[in-house]
Amino acid sequence: MNTALRSTPAPLALNLPVEGMSCASCVGRVERALSALPGARDIAVNLATGRASLVLGGQAGPVEAAAALADAGYPVPEAQTLLVIEGMSCASCVGRVERALGAVPGVNGASVNLATSRAAIRHPEGLVAIQDLVAAADDAGYEARPVDTAASVDPAARRAEEGRALRRDLIAAALLSAPVVILDMGGHVLPGDVLHAGSAAALIQAALATLVLAGPGRRFFLRGVPGLLRGHPDMNALVALGAGAAYLYSLVSTLAPGLLPAGAAHLYFEASVLIVTLILLGRTLEARAKGRTGQAIARLMDLAPKTARVVRDGVEVEVPLAGLRLGDVVRVRPGERVAADGVVVAGTSAVDESMVTGEPAPVRKAAGDRTVGGTLNGRGSFDLKVDAVGGATVLAQITALVERAQGGKLPIQALVDRVTGRFVPAVIGLAALTFVGWLLLGPAPALGTALVNAVAVLIIACPCAMGLATPTAIMVGTGRAAARGVLFRDGAALQRLRDVRVVALDKTGTLTEGRPRLTDLVARPGLAENELLALAAGLETRSEHPLAGAVVAAARARGFAVPEPDRFEATEGFGVSGRVSDRDVVLGAPRFLDRLGIAQDPNLAAQAGQLAADGRSPIHLVLDGRHAAVLAVADPVKAGAREAVAALKARGLSVAMVTGDDPGAAAAVARSLGIAIVAAGVLPGGKVEAVQRFRAEHGPVAFVGDGINDAPGLAEADVGLAIGTGTDIAVDSADVVLMSGSLDALVEALTISRAVMANIRQNLFWAFAYNTALIPVAAGVLVPFGGPALSPILAAGAMAFSSVFVLGNALRLRRAGGLAARPGAA
Repeated sequence: MNTALRSTPAPLALNLPVEGMSCASCVGRVERALSALPGARDIAVNLATGRASLVLGGQAGPVEAAAALADAGYPVPEAQTLLVIEGMSCASCVGRVERALGAVPGVNGASVNLATSRAAIRHPEGLVAIQDLVAAADDAGYEARPVDTAASVDPAARRAEEGRALRRDLIAAALLSAPVVILDMGGHVLPGDVLHAGSAAALIQAALATLVLAGPGRRFFLRGVPGLLRGHPDMNALVALGAGAAYLYSLVSTLAPGLLPAGAAHLYFEASVLIVTLILLGRTLEARAKGRTGQAIARLMDLAPKTARVVRDGVEVEVPLAGLRLGDVVRVRPGERVAADGVVVAGTSAVDESMVTGEPAPVRKAAGDRTVGGTLNGRGSFDLKVDAVGGATVLAQITALVERAQGGKLPIQALVDRVTGRFVPAVIGLAALTFVGWLLLGPAPALGTALVNAVAVLIIACPCAMGLATPTAIMVGTGRAAARGVLFRDGAALQRLRDVRVVALDKTGTLTEGRPRLTDLVARPGLAENELLALAAGLETRSEHPLAGAVVAAARARGFAVPEPDRFEATEGFGVSGRVSDRDVVLGAPRFLDRLGIAQDPNLAAQAGQLAADGRSPIHLVLDGRHAAVLAVADPVKAGAREAVAALKARGLSVAMVTGDDPGAAAAVARSLGIAIVAAGVLPGGKVEAVQRFRAEHGPVAFVGDGINDAPGLAEADVGLAIGTGTDIAVDSADVVLMSGSLDALVEALTISRAVMANIRQNLFWAFAYNTALIPVAAGVLVPFGGPALSPILAAGAMAFSSVFVLGNALRLRRAGGLAARPGAA
């Protein structure tokens, strides 16, 4: 590690890949190593993704984190970043650039090629930002840019290479093990002692077994033995102990049988090689299944095209996606994927945005409409102006959110961590106890039997399944949720959402379309409705409230000239006031009139009550200090809202509605939807009290809102779900973002949560029950009572099957409860 990497006193969030983790005890070791760093907090280690995240708030920095992982036996893999360097003309330029890049904290080495104008920078993955490298080259006087985001080390590519290496080792181990097994079986069926000490058959077995353990099996010893010597054994240590003990015992039986008690010289070469082969088989299947659990992320990343057609001076130029700049005009042809986020400036088409919203219906795009990179264009063609690149794009944010959720740790994982933290040392102790017990109490010659049972205990108890039970289910569940337009910002929200007992729904924009229209205007006798509407619209032009837009739209639809207000003031939760065309105008709720000391006209108040009873939202208009009129606005209920409410109630949940609207209007909407619990006339801050009241009466609360004025309620709820707009995913107050805006997505989120948590419980039950049941069998506890024993070979096969079973069970979530992806979804 470069000595230039200095400690970082300011809080620093890191997300690092970790090599070598194979079981739950590995996770515990990595967490303990990171926890020992000064100021380290929010540590989460995920076995399924092979990553560790933490926040460093003390004197420790990235170098200390990487060093701690390396000392624990789990190094951060090295990555390579490629840059194009422009402006170099000679060898001295090369040296200058190499020195500048090498001085960036975290860089292990930089190599610059003058002929190709490229620089290859080696650094621990996740510890060096590409922006820092580009800035270093720029400071040295040379322009730098990334070659291609795909040129850097890709986690998926690394997993694929790991899978290929495992398959190569598996094939080699199987080919070398087959003769050993055949010779061992021959020794049981052929006459004579063909496997006696020093026999040719025994020597052949010894040679082949040596090749297996020194070749394909070397990975277990390279990682397991150092961990064992440091007092932190893991799964690799268990395999190394088991296979190594069987091999060494057999080697002594072959080369020096006189060192063993009479009758104890037995060969277990086939056990040592089959342990390695079967565990390699299990790891190969695990690697394949793990790749499938991460397919959602890979598919999201693959949606972005590699190049874009940029229109410059009227000519199309094809450039790499990484070369796009803000303000570029990109041309999208029929059938292509949209290259970038931006605004349509010319042309029309219909775009399939299911990768964002989960909704398959194409959306028409014309000048002024926003587009999202990665979505699929239909038959039309259009030009768009790029307004987001890199990590600011919607696709990048979705990918980051899914990765964040997949890397999270659920509260239920704490139990697993406590158990697995002491599991492997306990297993080694049980194996030693098994060996001593059989050696002292078993029938003579007991040494061979004691060894076989101890090895079986070591192999059967590998805690891989326990470590994979939770993260694999989270990965699959959140990945498929993203394909359906449901983004979990936090993996722990999966567990909290399963536990909610009441769902509180904001009305405007959540249960309703959020596009209200003016339906009525009731004026006092003697006042002109047209003039009142024009004055109201003039004041509302400065307001951002949805109801204000309805008033302005109604005035313009009637062809009125809408005057500009001379003065405007908005009072949150009450209404607006100002001066329009030399008249004092106030618009708002009855409580606003009370606050201003303006008496309500009895007839208008009665009319407002009737309008509210009909499900419309009344707005009171005050002109020059007198109650002048009531305007009514209606917001149509969203399609599918009634069905969604019914589906929630069918799941045993209480459903509530929260709104700042008039209680009468709110009650009418609630009745039409079948909602019995209503909190109306609630100010934005009052939504916190409403959530607290629901929690006290019913239990944990999920609050669903639009993420803007509902932020207090979203933050207070046990789970906050924000209704997205198709591109608005940066809702910091929410735990879950429903991209489509449809309440079907809310039901989907609940279904996913329950399916994932049920899957985790199944996985944990299998993993714990498996070890609890089979460790005594492997120790031979049942043999004195006429029960079966478990050979090391069967133990290795059963252990591999346990992990594969857990992964296979997690993969079932891809088909659970309507989680199958819609056409075009990721």
